[in-house]
Amino acid sequence: MPMYFAYGFGLDPVYLVLVVVSLAMGLLTQSYINKTYRTWSKVRSDGATGADVARRMLDSSGCTQVGIKSVAGRLTDHYDPRDNNLYLSDENLRGGSVASIAVACHEAGHAIQRERGYALMRVRTALVPVVNFTQGAWMFVFIFGVMLSAVNLQMLAIVLFAFSVVFQVVTLPVEIDASRRAVAYIEGSGMSELNVSGARSVLTAAALTYVAAALSSIMQLIYLLSRSSRRN
Repeated sequence: MPMYFAYGFGLDPVYLVLVVVSLAMGLLTQSYINKTYRTWSKVRSDGATGADVARRMLDSSGCTQVGIKSVAGRLTDHYDPRDNNLYLSDENLRGGSVASIAVACHEAGHAIQRERGYALMRVRTALVPVVNFTQGAWMFVFIFGVMLSAVNLQMLAIVLFAFSVVFQVVTLPVEIDASRRAVAYIEGSGMSELNVSGARSVLTAAALTYVAAALSSIMQLIYLLSRSSRRN
């Protein structure tokens, strides 16, 4: 985004506020999830390891073909629909904390979404290759549009960026639904109220990062539309 300053928009106070607010939201939500995760990673769960509980959740939902594998890093856990595997970081794969089972069951929730044809997950999956292209292309198109005073190029760039906004907006309910499934399973499996409340706390904190990302993208899109409209 800083390139806007050099390519025709000038030093806009509104833009500076947008940058500060976006950065603040990102830092605050990331700090909150790290703090919450650390807190509940020290509390032992009732359900063995994250991998064990996720396996039971998957099997109980008919997802017996979904694999569980390890992935390097911390909080790098994800579900990959391309090979139908959960990838859990070592501390969540082998760890037996409340945080571990919360994260593992959340990723299992995504596998269950796929198995049951959850509509918004299908939309998000379809958007992935599109967004992979538009995220890298929109900025260059926009810069050329400003340099050449080409309104059509500027609007094309904004349309390309809008795909990223749609992706962020669609991602939010997908993540919330996966967390809802995780908490429901943990509660229904007979684990203690401490486990249920802890898992809910961890997954609520994680959801806030997606809320912040979506809000930042929406604000940026509104800013681009507003500035382009005023310039034109």
